[in-house]
Amino acid sequence: MKIFIVEDDFKIREELKILLESEGYQVEVLSSFQDVVQDIIKQEYDLLLLDINLPNENGFMICKEIKKHKQPPIIFVTSRNTEEDELNSILSGGDDFVTKTYNKYILLEKIRRALRLNNPTRYKELVVHDVVLDLHFSVVKYHEVELTRNEFRILYYLFLNAGQVLSKEKLIEYLWNDAYYLDETILLVNINRLRKKLEDIGLKDFVKTKRGVGYFV
Repeated sequence: MKIFIVEDDFKIREELKILLESEGYQVEVLSSFQDVVQDIIKQEYDLLLLDINLPNENGFMICKEIKKHKQPPIIFVTSRNTEEDELNSILSGGDDFVTKTYNKYILLEKIRRALRLNNPTRYKELVVHDVVLDLHFSVVKYHEVELTRNEFRILYYLFLNAGQVLSKEKLIEYLWNDAYYLDETILLVNINRLRKKLEDIGLKDFVKTKRGVGYFV
């Protein structure tokens, strides 16, 4: 697996590179920040570690631009630690958010989890009510619509548990790998965005709510 690091602090960048290589990952780093988006898009990698504060660039905008061209898992690794920053990381299409200085074991586990979710091997497609979820291209095949990574992961988990009501807590733990991460607002943002995309292709009320309990398909 290949990881691409976009971090302008040389010391942090090198420490990350050494840590990841010691775990067996191939690692590439961005060393020039003249044309960040195009340089990232041209690279081939399985996961991107992205800082928010970069020379003349904003990591949130970079993430949005990348997601227009490809769908790698993106983990923000940043010194910014407000709830607004974390929400913006999700709204821009990020998959996870790690604050410096980070616990290396937590970071490594988040990377492993993101890579597993990005390479599902048990299924190629899941089908519920004549709606097909393509696991390789993150596409709903009814009238096709492209999903962000978090939208895809929500729908994937709901498909795996079709007919069962999944609690908000279960979905939050599945999405962010943290049983204590209980900000329902961030989950609701993703659910509403997913529902709007599904409604636009004729799937109104496909993701249902059981009031006070959770969601199901």
